[in-house]
Amino acid sequence: MIYGIGTDIVEVDRIAAKIQKGKGFRDLVFTGKEIAYCEQQVHPAQHYAARFAAKEAFLKAIGTGFGHGDVHFNEIEVVNSETGKPSLQLTEHAADSYKQIQIKQIHVSLSHVKATAVAMVLIEV
Repeated sequence: MIYGIGTDIVEVDRIAAKIQKGKGFRDLVFTGKEIAYCEQQVHPAQHYAARFAAKEAFLKAIGTGFGHGDVHFNEIEVVNSETGKPSLQLTEHAADSYKQIQIKQIHVSLSHVKATAVAMVLIEV
């Protein structure tokens, strides 16, 4: 059964500017694995923006949006399979906060071009 669906679109330049200001934003929003992945790409800002959009889309699909509860962006991690398929993993407070929902699967789709990144998340219970 579908619990929720969320989508988000982000301007790549906005995320790039926040990352260039220093490591504070990057470290608060992204996990070490996400940072390592993005930094290996030809256009890191596009990949950071897509991951940011996925986290926002997840929170919309859950129905809370950002700013409710103890969940932090870096507790929602985008990981890629060996074939490149993205998925979301919840850690720490995020995993605990949503345990009662009994999520079976989180589907995520990411896309980006030079100026924008978009993500769609569907939560199955």
